Amino acid sequence: MQTAHSFFQSELERLINEQIIRLKDQLVTAHTTIDYSTYKHQVGRIEGLQSVFELIDEAWSVVNATK
Repeated sequence: MQTAHSFFQSELERLINEQIIRLKDQLVTAHTTIDYSTYKHQVGRIEGLQSVFELIDEAWSVVNATK
């Protein structure tokens, strides 16, 4: 059985992954009509969401270090 914290983390990671997949799909399907600034913005959003995983790991490291 998962604790509330681990369930929250796994659910958050699942939602972030789904959003990343949606953004990547939008880039692929709109590749002929998308301009460069929009492309850069979308890629930045994807990179930002991916950086959340690093922040989650860092937060868990801090939590575990204080135990």
